[in-house]
Amino acid sequence: MRIGILTGGGDVPGLNPGIKAVVNRAIDEGHEVIGIRRGWAGLLYLNPDDPESVREWTMPLDKKKVRTIDRTGGTMLHTSRTLPSKVPYKSVPDFLRDPAHPEAEEQDKSLRDFTPHVLRNLEFLGIDRLIPIGGDDTLSYGERLHSEGFPVVAIPKTMDNDVYGTDYCIGFGTAVTRSVQFINQLRTSTGSHERIAIIELFGRNSGETSLISSYLAGVDRALISEVPFDPEKLAELVMKDKAANPSHYAIVTVSEGAHIVGGKIVEFGEADAYGHRKLGGIGEITGEALKQITGQNVIIQRVAYLMRSGVPDALDLMVAVNYANLAVSLLIQGTSGRMVALRDGTYTHVPMSVVTSGIKRVDVDELYDVQQYRPKVRHILGKPMFLY
Repeated sequence: MRIGILTGGGDVPGLNPGIKAVVNRAIDEGHEVIGIRRGWAGLLYLNPDDPESVREWTMPLDKKKVRTIDRTGGTMLHTSRTLPSKVPYKSVPDFLRDPAHPEAEEQDKSLRDFTPHVLRNLEFLGIDRLIPIGGDDTLSYGERLHSEGFPVVAIPKTMDNDVYGTDYCIGFGTAVTRSVQFINQLRTSTGSHERIAIIELFGRNSGETSLISSYLAGVDRALISEVPFDPEKLAELVMKDKAANPSHYAIVTVSEGAHIVGGKIVEFGEADAYGHRKLGGIGEITGEALKQITGQNVIIQRVAYLMRSGVPDALDLMVAVNYANLAVSLLIQGTSGRMVALRDGTYTHVPMSVVTSGIKRVDVDELYDVQQYRPKVRHILGKPMFLY
């Protein structure tokens, strides 16, 4: 059996250990592994009639090639935000364009579905089974291939931990660990100058990273994607926090997807293949608002890509390796159309269709004080490890 593996969407620590574990387990069981470069882009842009294209977009994997990759973050296969079922004309590979009607094709603004081409490439490469590692956008296309009859077992990863159907996604633990570290490190400068610090954390639709990081780091206030906030009210709370602190400073975390009451999420740039524009800037907006309202000096710090950089923590390392082993086990057993998952602290697997059947967000009623803009964790008994 030849197993294909790819990583899509944003990078997170834990991808390389997962790739290594897939390769080692598959080879030990007598199978081959081939890496697809740059996520779904590899199967879209690969031209089977061009040997150089095959070398560019694929990578045969063996134990020697993956021997040390688990010691680094990111993904050796690289990644992209490509969706072969929704390709705008400007992103269509030249060899797939219609040379007979180039003008008409360029004027057509509809998105093109190249799934038949992807399936032909999978057949050309001799891939019998596929393991995509990604978030809900990446995995939703894996579900599409499954619906077309191709065997797929998916592995969830996203630092936001918001893939529906699993309690844990690769990358979340390290993102929280990094955030807590940087929050606490920033206390020295903030306290030395007796200022207010606004720390912006990744988190598009789910504020779990900000919520859990602020809960563990003991910050004063935490703004999350799910709850709009009032700058005047925030300023009043933060000034009380600053006055009550012997070192005369206050810390506020804010999810990049958070927004002011009556306002919109701060987005910029062109939408990617998944329909997402870049986020970032709510930290600056919040900081400037607090400066104007309070007259205080404010430190504004985006942790941003530092949250997803470097080696994985022990939790992400363990989950990535175990997810990989479970995925290969399922494929060897002939099981497909599944996503490996953690539920109630137990490794399991669920139908891939679950990924697109719901949304995963912070339980605001149970875990967040909407009046005080901070975590509210009172009932622990029976909760999952990450309170989600």
